[in-house]
Amino acid sequence: MIIAMIFWGIAWTSGKVTMEHSSPQIAAFWRYFISFISIIPVVFYLKTSFKTDKVGVIYMILAGLLSAAFNYLFFVGLSHGEAGYGGTIVTSLVPLLTYVMSILILGTKVNSRQVVALSVGFFGAIILLRIPMDGLGFLNINSSYFLLCALVWAVVTILAQKASSRANPMLYTLIVFGITSFVNMIFAMPYHPFDFASLDSIFWWNILFIGLFSGTFSMTLFFISASHLGAHQAGVFMFIVPIGAIVSSWIVYDEKIMLSTIIGCLLSFVAVILFNTKKRFRANIKKN
Repeated sequence: MIIAMIFWGIAWTSGKVTMEHSSPQIAAFWRYFISFISIIPVVFYLKTSFKTDKVGVIYMILAGLLSAAFNYLFFVGLSHGEAGYGGTIVTSLVPLLTYVMSILILGTKVNSRQVVALSVGFFGAIILLRIPMDGLGFLNINSSYFLLCALVWAVVTILAQKASSRANPMLYTLIVFGITSFVNMIFAMPYHPFDFASLDSIFWWNILFIGLFSGTFSMTLFFISASHLGAHQAGVFMFIVPIGAIVSSWIVYDEKIMLSTIIGCLLSFVAVILFNTKKRFRANIKKN
């Protein structure tokens, strides 16, 4: 699980390198096309069930369309902003946005402890966006794409949760990868994605890393680990992603590691821990 999260973090830096050698449309297509092709044998090797229903299919189609939007925003954001900051802000905001949207849209009930957790997370988001220092300065082209990434992926996360009872996670991933790559291909066609001569080896090495290691390999490890640890416990490991993003971007691009980024990320991590922690004191008292 830790390896998978580190690969996801490094993918942000690798994606920025890719943007120096191609367009967002071309990179978006090849990233998920490689993931889609490479995950097919994994799905059959794991003897994944293909059973689902109409509602499950709808969830997967919507998730695929939104994943295509996220994929494009991912690369456009990296063409303008810093990889370390992008990987940190998206990873930190997605769980918080998911919880808030679940409460407002799905009517998820929360207790007082979870309200405190959301408050801590909200404060962490304020620090992460540097609002006390820069005000609304985060509403610029360097950050706006990352904020949209977080918002879109929060919706995808909710769709994945809704689809989890209707389709095997690996089947869900296969279908979403396929739809995402197809949609991104449509928008990439005017930019000639199959003109291989125009794409150098640096592009291919980085897009292969993103598609294979941070895509197929990491997603498979995540789902296998989640089946043993549980979704909530596995989700906590997501906060390893910023470490990979920050360290790799510092090494490759010498990006500065801001104190506000570290503090905001830590507060968001604490918020997720508090939100997912179940009270076991009564159970322990009864056992004693």
